[in-house]
Amino acid sequence: MSIFPVIFFALLAQLSSAEHWAVLVAGSNGYDNYRHQADVCHAYQVLHKHGFPDERIIVMMFDDLANNQRNPTPGVIVNQPGGPDVYKGVSKDYIESDVTPENFLKILRGENMTGIGSGKTLGSGAADHVFVYFADHGAPGLIAFPNWQELHARDLMDTIQFMHSKEKYGQMVIYVEACESGSMFNHDKLPSDINVFATTAANGQESSYACYWDNTRQTYLADVYSAMWLQDSDKADMGMETLWQQFEKVKEQTSGSHVRFFGDESIATEPIAQFQGKGAMNGNTTKNVPTISPHDMVPSPDVSMMILYNRLKAATTDDERRSIQYEMQVESETRAAIKRLMKNIVQEIYTESHPRTLLLLQQAPVAIQHECYKSAVTAFRETCFAKDISKYEYALRHIYVLANLCNEGLNTELILRSINKMCSQ
Repeated sequence: MSIFPVIFFALLAQLSSAEHWAVLVAGSNGYDNYRHQADVCHAYQVLHKHGFPDERIIVMMFDDLANNQRNPTPGVIVNQPGGPDVYKGVSKDYIESDVTPENFLKILRGENMTGIGSGKTLGSGAADHVFVYFADHGAPGLIAFPNWQELHARDLMDTIQFMHSKEKYGQMVIYVEACESGSMFNHDKLPSDINVFATTAANGQESSYACYWDNTRQTYLADVYSAMWLQDSDKADMGMETLWQQFEKVKEQTSGSHVRFFGDESIATEPIAQFQGKGAMNGNTTKNVPTISPHDMVPSPDVSMMILYNRLKAATTDDERRSIQYEMQVESETRAAIKRLMKNIVQEIYTESHPRTLLLLQQAPVAIQHECYKSAVTAFRETCFAKDISKYEYALRHIYVLANLCNEGLNTELILRSINKMCSQ
């Protein structure tokens, strides 16, 4: 007697018993970063409206937008022009100071979160499907959290390996919206044999892009990669469209950056329903909204300056224009100062012009010396930006220089001394 029917029905029973879990994370705060929390709120609505059980959706977001004094529609967040409110009903499990890399990793590991936020943690098991979505800023080998805490690729990879070894999932899918987001997986290449499939908004050496400038709200409403997968999921036949089909659509529709995939390609043949909710859309607030192609696209590092530029165009008084022009001047001077700082850090170590030029201009594809890089980034943030952490956002664009220095095989203490000396000046 063939054992095929036995195996088939055993697999069928395993799939039918699989629970669905999701962890949605907006890793920024501040009104200029509106788009990241809007993306995550929209992701919640997609899962919720497709029957994803709320008790198994974990949301981390700073929650400083809906009632922000700059928000002209109090209590409302939108993610596309003319779109619906995506904030209403979102289960905000971890907000403000609870949105940290440490808490994110604890949740993925299923650790006890009693006394923190809602206390929800990942309770998934060996047969379950886990969906993780992250939206924020990034740099080579790291993604940022509110108040500029970093999650490094090695720490994320260690947690994924822990989850696999402890059978915390049957299959896991990860979507990451951030600059250089591909470096989170090609830094320590995501193995293809641990049942994880990941896609990213960009490769490991480029920016992701914001889109949908809103004149009323005076900010960008979304990120291009996120807008495309979210709008596709709004309309998709979840049981028929596969993860790979969604990836191909998003890759084609995302201009500016190169959408990438990593890990287990076989998972990509699964329908998106297995990770984003099986139920039919009911009481839907987004299905009837047309898909809107990305427009007003701008690289993520230039968003703050473009917001000022657009505000200047809309200004109606001389006083308002002068105030915005002053902000633009301060922003320009800050960017120039950060570039000089990086140059000085390198010059303190090297006197030869040739290697110095390469270190400043050529971005490392990976940070090989993980501990050196992590220590250098922490020292750079804590020493150079202790008095004004808001300036660190643009500094992320130049973090690759620290990866270059570490990849040279330099003693970590030498790099730290240079950082401390230049920043103390």
